[in-house]
Formats: sequence, C-alpha cells, structure tokens
Amino acid sequence: MNADPPESSATPPFLVFLTTWSFDPAAAIVLVAAAALYLGGVRSLRRRGHHWPARLTALYFLLGLGSYAFISFGFLGAESHELRWAFTTRIALLLFVVPALVSLGRPIALARAALGAAGQGRTDRFLQSRPVRLFGNAIFATVFACVAFMIFLTPIAAVLRDNPWSEWTISVLVPLAGLLMVLPIAAHSVLHTSFFITVEFLLAFVAMILDAIPGLLLRLNDAVLDHAPAVVGAVPSWFPSALHDQHLSGDFLWFIAEVADVPVLVLLFVRWMRLDRREGKKLDELSDEEMEALTQAHLRQHG
Repeated sequence: MNADPPESSATPPFLVFLTTWSFDPAAAIVLVAAAALYLGGVRSLRRRGHHWPARLTALYFLLGLGSYAFISFGFLGAESHELRWAFTTRIALLLFVVPALVSLGRPIALARAALGAAGQGRTDRFLQSRPVRLFGNAIFATVFACVAFMIFLTPIAAVLRDNPWSEWTISVLVPLAGLLMVLPIAAHSVLHTSFFITVEFLLAFVAMILDAIPGLLLRLNDAVLDHAPAVVGAVPSWFPSALHDQHLSGDFLWFIAEVADVPVLVLLFVRWMRLDRREGKKLDELSDEEMEALTQAHLRQHG
C-alpha cells in the first residue's frame, strides 16, 4: 500500500520555511515601482510644505510591500512550481492579504493630496469609473475570487504552475486585481444609499459561503484534480504526496478566503453606520413642514 505521509511531515520545518528564497524579477519590478510612486508622493507633499505621517509610510513599506516581498521571494514563491499548497496560498495571499495591508498606508489619500487639485479630480474620476466601481463592490469581490479559485480544481492549475510566463501574471495582475477590490472600499469612494449598503452587507454573508466552495472541494476530493505529473528527483522527507498536497491546498485556501471576508464585512458595517448617521442628521435638520411634505410624498409613492 502507498499511504500518504503523516500530516506532521507534510509541511516544511519552520526554519526551512523562513530561509527558502528565490528571486522573482516581476515582483522586483513591482516593488521598485510601488516604492518609487509612494515616496514620490511623500516628497511632493513635503516640497509644498505639507506633512505625511511617518506611521502610514512605515505601514505601507513594512506591512504592505514587506508582505508582498516575503510572499514573492520567500518559500511560497520558491516552491510554487512543486507544491500545490504553496501555489494556491501564494495567490490567495496576493489577492486578499497584500492589498489589505497596502491600504493601511492610505495610498489613495496620498495620491489625492500629492497630485493637487487637478490630480484630485483625475483620481476621483478614476475611482468613480465603472470598472473600479464594479471591482470595489464587496459582492463582486467575493464572487470574482470564488470563480478565480475554481481554476485550482482543473488541469489549468498545473499549466499555470509550470509556465514561466504565468509567474509574471501572478506577480503583477493578481495583487493589482486585489487592490482594485480593496482600495475603493477602504477609501469609501463608492457612494450608495443606505438600502443598497444594507443589501450589500447581507449578501456579503452569502458570499462567505461561496468563498469556501473551492477550498472545500479541494479538501474533500479524493482524486488529484490538476493531473500534474509527479515531482521528479529527490524530495525532502517532509514533502507531501500529491493528494495530501491538494488537501493542504484546500485547507489554506478555505482559511484565507474566510478570514479575508471579515475586514470586508467590518468596512461595510462602518460605511453603513456613517451613511445612516449622515442621513439621520439631514432628517433632523428638516423643518416640520418639510418633514410632513417628505412623509406625504413617500406615502403617495408607496400607496
């Protein structure tokens, strides 16, 4: 019988996880460009006599770009070709976690402040554009992630793992898609009615179930779904079998997708509270006559 290795030996030792590195040229280009743009914005503010908090700069570089570098150059990037769970975990983190950490540095606010009045107008028009509003919808974000993760259930996943050009796509386009989903929500740039936000908030709970589907299917399936050939040559003692590798992939994918939904729900709740407070303040400022006219118009509309 060919039994799977014990689960305790199916993941690398902690020291191996920390010390395994490889160079990703696409990720290096992204890091240099992202750092240069942010520092350029900070310098532009300083030249005009304004101050940008050092705390936000530290968050952007240490947590945002730091997490991107660790994922791209570290164990997950180095072993993506060989390990299914490293490949899927890397993509899930680049899509969900890295953009959320980058948003802590408030790059949208920095861009609006550094570009001046004309730049603010361009930034606002970009944030209000139809593609950004689509990606910035919390429901779309979770559905998009679910559809994208379904690829892991097909042989396409094996092709992406072995194709060197897919490395450039993953390093560049995956975090970019995550930023398009996270930054508009975090910046509260998409304005909706309280009813729309309430519906969006409730549907986000349903989307949490959708996010779990790809991971659960990977975990519960007893056949190797990507049909990738076995790894040739000597492998470490902790290296998992193909099936257990797939199960680990499902475990990590499900965990990351579900945890990533929590901040989205919190942001939606905060946005709903702020809008409800603004609408309540507007109603309080109405006179008795204006409130009566508004009530009568509402009754005629729904009568």
